Amino acid sequence: MARLIPLALALAGIALPAARPATAAPIWPNTPLARVEALALLQSLNAALLSNDSATLTLDRWCAGHHLAPPGTTIVADRLRDQDKPATPEIRAALNVDPAEPIRYRHVRLACGGHVLSEADNWYVPARLTPAMNAALDTTDIAFGRAVQPLHFRRRTLSARLLWSPLPEGWDGGAPVPAMPGDRLAIPDRLIEHRAILATPDGVPFSEVVETYTGEVLAFPPPAFARP
Repeated sequence: MARLIPLALALAGIALPAARPATAAPIWPNTPLARVEALALLQSLNAALLSNDSATLTLDRWCAGHHLAPPGTTIVADRLRDQDKPATPEIRAALNVDPAEPIRYRHVRLACGGHVLSEADNWYVPARLTPAMNAALDTTDIAFGRAVQPLHFRRRTLSARLLWSPLPEGWDGGAPVPAMPGDRLAIPDRLIEHRAILATPDGVPFSEVVETYTGEVLAFPPPAFARP
């Protein structure tokens, strides 16, 4: 019966409301206050990522805390297959492996609901993981951090940088802040980049990862005080 109701309404000439997009983009106003809030959020996410060993679990909390998906939703990985980036000599040196040691490559997108929050390039040493971990990484789209969580790994950040700042350099010293209150703040696709080494508690490195966090980490409405 429920399936017949929309058809009956349509036949009666009653317009149905348009389906709501799964990931409708929120509107951040292009105001100084909204720009300050966007920068504060980026700095908060950056600090959380730097102070935790698992980026996946950090994004789980970010997703839940900012209601990017229904309650209970966790980060899922979308593995991009048929891609390969051989490990450079620098990566091999960072992982402390010789030129003959096999290193595998994985490229995944980490998503929360319909929002892709990050892309990760990951080079790892399969000989330093368990057979079960390698099987999961080879045959499923599991996030790397979840697969290797039993190792109780530690993360050592090699570099962390904001790729975009909502505020211009020198804003705190009086530099003008670009703002058009009637316009939407343009948030780029790439906001933060981290490069890190994952190692066992006794210091044996097994993975180097480059993570790029996307504009979707701000895919929620700005706080009420930052709206016009």
